[in-house]
Amino acid sequence: MTYENLDERLINALLDDGRASLRSLAERLDVSVTTVSNHLSDLEERGVIRGYTPKVDYDELGYDVTAVIQLKVEGSALPEITDRLQGHQQMVSVYEVTGDHDVIAIGKFRDTDAMNDQIKELLVDPDIKESNTSVVLNTVLENEQFPLDVE
Repeated sequence: MTYENLDERLINALLDDGRASLRSLAERLDVSVTTVSNHLSDLEERGVIRGYTPKVDYDELGYDVTAVIQLKVEGSALPEITDRLQGHQQMVSVYEVTGDHDVIAIGKFRDTDAMNDQIKELLVDPDIKESNTSVVLNTVLENEQFPLDVE
């Protein structure tokens, strides 16, 4: 039994198979089921592991249009705008950023009409000073997680 880098090794094992049982994780990591359970609970309580969810291919479900929306926002309205954006079901990512724009949002839409409706809704907001939208032509890599370095 080795506990060195156990949290990182446990996370990597879950990245390989998020549905692995405690028993299979324990066998893989060469520790007891109780140890795995305790470390997993600790990682969840600390917010390191925030949930277990399937990877969904939205293209396969008909959400063929991915848009990257960049917004310049009136300074004091930034929290309001980001709250509103994260409330939109089809926004899969919302970032406050540095640079020419204040917010970058990524949305998935069934078609360009749905995307256009969302953008028009944003453009009438007086707190949004400017927007720039790019439509993704080809998704090369999306929503990937990476294994942690374990010494």
